[in-house]
Amino acid sequence: MRLYARRAGVDLEQVTGTGVGGVITRADVEAFLAGGGQPAAAAAPPQSGAESGSTGGVRTLGGRPRTEAVPVKGVRKATAAAMVQSAFTAPHVTEFLQVDVTETMELLAELKASREFRDVKLTPMTLAAKACLVAMERTPDVNARWDEAAGTIVQQNFVNLGFAAATPRGLMVPNVKDAQAMSLRELADAIRDLTGLAREGRLSPADLAGGTFTLTNVGVFGVDAGTPIINPGEGAIIAIGQVRRMPWEHRGEIALRDVMTLSLSFDHRFVDGEQGSRFLADVGAILRRPGLTLTMV
Repeated sequence: MRLYARRAGVDLEQVTGTGVGGVITRADVEAFLAGGGQPAAAAAPPQSGAESGSTGGVRTLGGRPRTEAVPVKGVRKATAAAMVQSAFTAPHVTEFLQVDVTETMELLAELKASREFRDVKLTPMTLAAKACLVAMERTPDVNARWDEAAGTIVQQNFVNLGFAAATPRGLMVPNVKDAQAMSLRELADAIRDLTGLAREGRLSPADLAGGTFTLTNVGVFGVDAGTPIINPGEGAIIAIGQVRRMPWEHRGEIALRDVMTLSLSFDHRFVDGEQGSRFLADVGAILRRPGLTLTMV
């Protein structure tokens, strides 16, 4: 849409967005032009080569002008404000754990081939989400929130599981309501449906509000680990990295195994190192040996 607006010579600052969170859509730009809005280039005075971003024969990234001013509004503006608020109000601690997830990947392949899950979109993130929900039974503190005004820690005995979704409009974090009560199939379907709505720009405010714990999948970008920032109003966030085939100690020998790195950030005001570490270790144990869920629920 930004490319379309730039080619049409429209200054996005003059356009009112009608999408979710004030996002400007292509239809908004077309309506602006149809309503008599003038392309920015027509109203702008001539500029020198330096001011207009002329490359002077030097190749630039993507052949674009040397500098471009992109308005900060809509989803991007809301995301930036939320991340700054969280980073400077909640004392973050991030812990990392490398896990042999070979058995989980084998289970994933078996489920995909089964009749019950043949039409279900299952991914490593789906199983990681389920592992988090199981581990939370033993360490519910990571699902709590800090109420500064009331001076209390609010224990939440339900999980609105948020997940970061990259969309053309920016990062969105919809959440699956009452995920703790869902079967694996229900959870997978809910994540799929919300992801689709996010990419289409059709999420409702309710879909984005009320999250209690978030999972972000940096592995889809080929990344091993990160230091995720907790969403405001939540107590923790976990990032799952890519699944890498690498040498690993297995039954006293070195073998090629599927390995994933987990990164857990938590609010140290009310989640102690013991609680955060126990939760992360439990998630890792479940992904290492999925059958352990039988002993933990």
